[in-house]
Amino acid sequence: MIILKNLSLRRSAKVLLDNASVSINPGEKVGLVGRNGAGKSSLFALLNGSLHEDRGDFSMPAQWRMAQVAQDMPETAESATDFVIAGDTQLAEAQAEVTAAEASDDGERMAHAYMALHDAGAHDAQSRAQALILGLGFQVRELNQPVNSFSGGWRMRLQLARALMCPSDLLLLDEPTNHLDLDALVWLEAWLKKYPGTMLVISHDREFLDAVTNVTIHIENGQLTRYGGNYSTFEDMRAEQMALQQAAFARQQDKIAHLQAFINRFKAKASKAKQAQSRVKALDRMEKLAPMLASADFTFEFKEPQNLPNPMLTIDDASFGYPPPAEAPAGTPPTVIVQHVSKSVFAGQRIGILGANGQGKSTLVKTVARTLPVVAGAVTEGKGLNIGYFAQQELDVLRPLDTPLEHMIRLARDTIANGGAGQFSSREQDLRNFLGTFNFSGDMVKQAVGTMSGGEKARLVLCMIVWQRPNLLLLDEPTNHLDLATREALAMALNEFEGTLMLVSHDRALLRSVCDEFWLVTRGGVEPFDGDLDDYQRYLLEEGKRLRESLKEAGKAAEPPKPSPAPVAEKRAVPSGKLKPLKQKLEKLDKSMAALQAEKAAFEARLGEALSVEQITETGRQLQHVIDELAIEEGEWLEVSEEIEALEAAGA
Repeated sequence: MIILKNLSLRRSAKVLLDNASVSINPGEKVGLVGRNGAGKSSLFALLNGSLHEDRGDFSMPAQWRMAQVAQDMPETAESATDFVIAGDTQLAEAQAEVTAAEASDDGERMAHAYMALHDAGAHDAQSRAQALILGLGFQVRELNQPVNSFSGGWRMRLQLARALMCPSDLLLLDEPTNHLDLDALVWLEAWLKKYPGTMLVISHDREFLDAVTNVTIHIENGQLTRYGGNYSTFEDMRAEQMALQQAAFARQQDKIAHLQAFINRFKAKASKAKQAQSRVKALDRMEKLAPMLASADFTFEFKEPQNLPNPMLTIDDASFGYPPPAEAPAGTPPTVIVQHVSKSVFAGQRIGILGANGQGKSTLVKTVARTLPVVAGAVTEGKGLNIGYFAQQELDVLRPLDTPLEHMIRLARDTIANGGAGQFSSREQDLRNFLGTFNFSGDMVKQAVGTMSGGEKARLVLCMIVWQRPNLLLLDEPTNHLDLATREALAMALNEFEGTLMLVSHDRALLRSVCDEFWLVTRGGVEPFDGDLDDYQRYLLEEGKRLRESLKEAGKAAEPPKPSPAPVAEKRAVPSGKLKPLKQKLEKLDKSMAALQAEKAAFEARLGEALSVEQITETGRQLQHVIDELAIEEGEWLEVSEEIEALEAAGA
């Protein structure tokens, strides 16, 4: 059990916890909620030992193993699979002991070391690690790519996989969903539901918290309040408390007004002076109940668009992708991600764009936003189309040395230079006032953007979009850095927006509340998705389970599902002269791997028998040899499978 009793915690001069107490039982799944800066991450620092209490008592079982997602960006040339396997500290210790035992030539020590290595899961470590990597959205071909070859968001996914790989009694997750798309998020939820240990998670995704937690701890005003239930249960109970406290506050204000009126009326009369004085004392003694205010720091709204072209845009047999790089030889064709799309987007539509990672959701949105050119076909815009675009990388595009006011001044000047009249005054004071409606007030308007938090940067991007008064909103993962209160404010603003919305998001609460229809980007095309998000989530889970089971029989975890209700087009035949030898090789590998699996199982069973030290040592060596052989053949199996897949795709 984790126990905090009368505990005080500071960071520099700021008091985060003040005489706070709470307990967490083994096996509980706890959501840690509270405003930004309330002390959630500092509480994690207390649990992992990097921060110590200033006063009070803190205890947790000394034997508990802890796992936590490292926040640093990994810089290593080792493969994704090896990087994640290294997260299994128990396995790493067992492997180190085997190496030391073999060097010592001590038979008994080697026997114990081999047994410990087997118990640590060496026989299936690679498949466990690759199942985690694939579940988090990577492709089969990326399993052996160096960690340095991935972008920052993908490296953080590998850090998450590494933390999940580590056997633990306590798992600490701080915003684990920030770099995930919806299919990876669904997989993570399913994995965490089966996690047997104690878990604490910080997240601003209400549906994720509802799915994986059964206790909520709220940090507010230096106190820890425990609620039984997930986030929705907490929110309901909190609303009840707020209503009761607000009613008590209103009653108290009436009583204060009544006492004050008596004092004002009779304090000058000698006959009533004592009574008046007693009421003054009563007023001083009365406990001051603070009024409960709404949790959102601010609200905002999109101004009514000046015009609504209908249709907003028409997509005619268009293909979307990326042009060849500048250094590519002349005549290099563009990379096509999505093709043969014919769609119309009408005024007032609210479209959620679904699809597995890498299928082309962002490519579609970038092309509509004019960031990428159309590869083929045409995208025809309605007259007067005014796009407001929030990109996943938009926060990186902000100039770190410039202030919010300088960003707004430049936006106003660019709008006028591009022939736009501007929807608001470009006077500096008016721009300051507008920034104030997004909580950029006082000195914040002159603070360098590079020193701001991710949430503040996202708020600035939203401010700039709203100022432009768009009639088509293209939002690609707009909530990644927003807290729950700001997400609620965004959902309210989008529901009142009178223009057209196209939204890519892993925040299911936002998708449910603002979207009326869904498009599914899959296998090179765009199809309507007739179900709701629950249908889509069930489909992802069922497809993932089916594929993992079929690949498990082949002795290897493989590529995660690419959801698609129907293929875009029928495949043309592939010359059998190329495919036949590859399929024969794959069949041969299947048989060989099955034989090795049988050998491995036999050696593992033998290690469970009563053997002499020499027999254990020899069996351990033989088992390790079979495991090494199996790993080599599994690698060959993957390579051949990819060649077959590439050939079949080439004939699609």
